[in-house]
Order: sequence, then C-alpha cells, then structure tokens
Amino acid sequence: MAEKNLYEILGVSKTATDAEIKSAYRKSALKYHPDKHKGDKDSEQKFKEINVAYEVLSDKQKRQQYDTFGSAGPRNGFGGGSGGAQSGGFDFNGMNFDFGNGSGGFADIFESFFGGGASSGRSKRSKRSGPIRGNDIEANVKISFDDAVFGCEKELEITKSDVCQHCDGRGAEPGSSIVTCKACNGTGEIRSIRNTILGQMATSNICDECNGEGKHPEKLCSVCHGTTRVRVKERVKVKIPAGVDNGSTLKLAGKGEGGIKNGLSGDLYILLVVEQSKKFIRDGLDIHGETEIHLIQAVLGDEISVPTIHGEKTIKIPAGTSDSKVFKISGEGVKRSNGQAGDHYVKIRIKIPEKLSKKERELYIALAAEAGLDTKKSGGLFW
Repeated sequence: MAEKNLYEILGVSKTATDAEIKSAYRKSALKYHPDKHKGDKDSEQKFKEINVAYEVLSDKQKRQQYDTFGSAGPRNGFGGGSGGAQSGGFDFNGMNFDFGNGSGGFADIFESFFGGGASSGRSKRSKRSGPIRGNDIEANVKISFDDAVFGCEKELEITKSDVCQHCDGRGAEPGSSIVTCKACNGTGEIRSIRNTILGQMATSNICDECNGEGKHPEKLCSVCHGTTRVRVKERVKVKIPAGVDNGSTLKLAGKGEGGIKNGLSGDLYILLVVEQSKKFIRDGLDIHGETEIHLIQAVLGDEISVPTIHGEKTIKIPAGTSDSKVFKISGEGVKRSNGQAGDHYVKIRIKIPEKLSKKERELYIALAAEAGLDTKKSGGLFW
C-alpha cells in the first residue's frame, strides 16, 4: 500500500520552510491531540501520522532523502510516498520477481545497489551509533485573563518517555554485563553472498539480535526489559511572564523526553490557552472596556472613575459627549517586562432614565419647553 504524502499530512507545500513546517505541526498536533479526542481511533491515528511527518520533514537529511526517494529511511522502504522521486507510487517490494536461483528477486538486487532500500520479507532498522536527542513534547495550560496580563507560576504534570533509572539507560539488569553479540560477532551486521543474474553480490543487513549495536545485555533490565526507556510522570513548574496572549508558546529547554545513549533531552513546549474576561476585551497589548454615564453627564460634562486592569482611573467627560464615544488612557493596557505597554480604551454608553420622579419629570418638561420642543404633542417618553 502506498505511503501517505507527508507534506499533505501537515498541510504544507513541498517548498515549505522549516518555520512553516513547525507551525503547521503545532496546529495539527493541537487539533488532533488524543487528550482532546479520548477514545477516537481516527484522531489517534491522525496524531501519529502528524508526528511521523514532522519527524521526517523537520530533519534536513531525512527530508532530502524523502524528497529524493519518497521514503524517510531504509526502514520505510523506497517508492511508497507520492511526495518523492517515485511520484507514481512505485512500490519495489511488491515486485516479487523470482529468478529461480535462490535470490529474493528484484528487491534483493535493488538492495545490493542502494544499501537496503528494499526489504525481502522483514523490516530493517537503522543502526544508530551515537547519542540521540530526545523528542520534544507539547502540553496545553489554561490560565485566567489576569494571569496572562500580570504573569504567574503554574505547576503541571506531564507523562513522557525517559531514561530508565533502574539500569541507568543500559538496558541490562544492574550487576549484569553488556556482552558481545554472538550472531554478528560484534559487527552489528549480518553479511551474506547472494547469486543474482548480475553475478555474486554481497549484502549486509542489520543484526536482529542486537539491533545493529554489536552487543546486548547479558540479562535484560527487569524494569524496562532492555528498551532503556520507561514512561514517567513529572511535575514541572512553569513561570509565565506578564503580557502573554492566547496561543502563546513557552519553551522549557531539556524538559522533553530523555535522550538515548546519553543524548540530550528534548524540549517541552507549553501552549497557553487564555480565558476571556467578563469586563474587558484584549487586542494585543490594548484593553477595551465600556462604562455607563447619565444623560445629564453627557450633556453637561463630568469627571468620572472607570475600571481598568490596573484599577480605577479618572477621566474627564467633556460637555456634549455622544453615545459610543471612545476615550484613550495611555499606557494603562498590558505591560511587558521589556517596557512595552498598550493603552486602555473606554467606550461611553449613555444611560437613558426609564423612570422619573415627579420633580425630575417637571425639570425635563421645563428643559423641553426651553428647547422649543412640544413633547406633549409628539407623545414624549415621560407623558
């Protein structure tokens, strides 16, 4: 079956930059994260595909190989993907030619020339000799509107793969040794000579007994069973700076999954989800709010107190202020540690009295007469 196009999985073009690939991965991973779709097998499968696609396309060497051969590496086979050179979806493994001489056919010849691109009946694994950096992980943290504005400290629990502490990442039970693999005599490879239509050819396969390491534990670790990895839960404190916004991402270096063979740990990315305020609307560093004033205040002018995120502030309302008039209070918006600060905007809402006392009614009638308005004739509000 043809492999899915990795670029299509992330929703990017083949010419996408590293930044575009990373951005697409974060959006897709957040959308299909298993925590949001518990029990949904389709979302779980999609999440796995997204991670595989990002693992390949974020690595320059793997991406180049994928673009050239349509695969991420020897373990995936050549030709299945539509995004590489084999754009027609050619699957060499499906071509089971038998030349009648004990060879595996076309796939074996292809393997001889290109170093293991095709598989003859079993999957191949890449040999990794040096330290391997741990995977990055992502977590969502919900914070209040005020916490986003003023900053805070949160503690969260994450589950990740890490180095097995019982065997210190060796894969061997403490007290036992790491011994040379007898199957490959420590080379990590099984070599063989095969007869093909082109003559005798030497092939080299990763040793299944030691996974290409050339050695393996004498006795497997009783905790990780030789994998060197275990699932652990860790509580992490996150300092959230003032001024973050919904969708902001914080990076905690070294708090991702542990590395392999003394490799560096990955990073933890915190995606912030900010709750809305009941009183204010935020636009970047600016804050917008509303306040009501009496009709008389709008006509005659006044000095009023309005709420802001930094407490009550006083503003002057000039005479003749109209409804929906907006006033700006400079520097009273969101403030960041680097000195940036937004403004606070106040929209005026003029409150029209629904009920009047006898005295108020008389005064309004007098005002109407002074203005030359015959409210009796027009069926005014207070008649």
